Amino acid sequence: MELKELIRSLDVLEVVGDTTIEVAAIQSDSRKVEAGCLFVAVRGTVVDGHAYIPGAIDKGAVAILCEELPFPSDGTAVSSERNICFIRVKDSAEALGKVLSTWYENPSDNLILVGVTGTNGKTTVATLLYDMFRKMGHKAGLLSTVCNYIDGEAIPTDHTTPDPITLHSLMARMVEAGCEYAFMEVSSHAIDQKRISGLSFAGGIFTNLTRDHLDYHKTVENYLKAKKKFFDDLSASAFALTNADDKSGLVMLQNTAAKKLTYSLRTLADFKGKILESHFEGTDMMINGREVMTRFVGRFNAYNLLAVYGAAVSLGKEPEEVLVALSDLHSVSGRFQTVQSPLGYTAIVDYAHTPDALINVLNSIHEVLDGNGRVITVVGCGGNRDKGKRPIMAKEASKLSDQLILTSDNPRFEEPDEIIKDMVAGLNASDMEHTLCITDRTQAIKTATMLAKKGDVILVAGKGHEDYQDVKGVKHHFDDREKLQEIFATQQP
Repeated sequence: MELKELIRSLDVLEVVGDTTIEVAAIQSDSRKVEAGCLFVAVRGTVVDGHAYIPGAIDKGAVAILCEELPFPSDGTAVSSERNICFIRVKDSAEALGKVLSTWYENPSDNLILVGVTGTNGKTTVATLLYDMFRKMGHKAGLLSTVCNYIDGEAIPTDHTTPDPITLHSLMARMVEAGCEYAFMEVSSHAIDQKRISGLSFAGGIFTNLTRDHLDYHKTVENYLKAKKKFFDDLSASAFALTNADDKSGLVMLQNTAAKKLTYSLRTLADFKGKILESHFEGTDMMINGREVMTRFVGRFNAYNLLAVYGAAVSLGKEPEEVLVALSDLHSVSGRFQTVQSPLGYTAIVDYAHTPDALINVLNSIHEVLDGNGRVITVVGCGGNRDKGKRPIMAKEASKLSDQLILTSDNPRFEEPDEIIKDMVAGLNASDMEHTLCITDRTQAIKTATMLAKKGDVILVAGKGHEDYQDVKGVKHHFDDREKLQEIFATQQP
């Protein structure tokens, strides 16, 4: 594609060179640059892509999109000598998304794209919408923490929201595969880093906001602003659906041009729900005056289901059709997944890795148990992440558990024992009386199963769908569900 066509949607500040040259590919990683590439220099959180412009040129880049020209004194000479075109813009991260959208023929314009953001529930809401619309006979795509899907084809993922090049290429493949809809998790990092630039959203959903990612955002206010920007940028033709029961829910709607919609279990809303009955097999709910039996457990999942219902109806589906589909949906991988022991107790694997998510899951367990069984919680905290939540996680787990086992969870480049010490700092002497510290996660899970009796519930929290332990940059196979199933296979009733 000609460079002038690629940059037609940009607010260009300066051009040095010939924009009629042909571009063979687009890269923002200088290591991947090949002859004929347009290299986009993005200022990242760790490195500045502008530092790699000379290397990109040496590798054969024919055009450079940047915020600052690398050769201010002789840029014209460099351009003429090597036949390279420099394009200067105010924000190269935002420009990258727009250029990619043009390169891939604006894939999001040919999809009904819905983004889901919030601290907890993103994966469940996005995945259930994807499952629902496929059950309704539509081809759909999914971009999520667990896995990306192009209709039925699974594409492994490493991030909640992919990098812009991967994101736009996946969307293009969805269009090519005939997908009508696409549902994606939109992380606060992706919003802040403008990874979703160039995408056209038909709708946005806000689940909730609690403490998380402060290692990146530094303050809760910055975290909230990142989430809010997603809604601020929605068009007037889109819908903005928010959780009215969350203290930040209505904040998300303050400056959006989109159609404002709410869901709630506690107050008047466009989509109003009520929990009628809960048990480990599911929840009986009332949604907008209609009763539905679902296979999901807990108040937090009731909110997720309301978000799914509201979004589906907002996309034009009939309420009755949506309720029928809701009743047929199953839990998402690693989200409140139950494994039954032959000895009569239940184990639950959940991705809960924030204080609020842990509280939600534990409260849901207590709602079902209603005092008729003990709760044993196995939990850790990831390394090289927000340290401030570690003592909070331990304290909340202690308050809602009869037995607490602190263990390792993706220590990354930190020492597992030091992470556990940070968690223990949130506990007092009384809490420690029912707390064990077992660094080895396998032994922690085994200990929980030895302590459990008939009617009890073991919660193994933090990793959910993950099938690895990240230690010193190496991912070792580890799956909480597999560990439990191996142990249960040896048990005799």
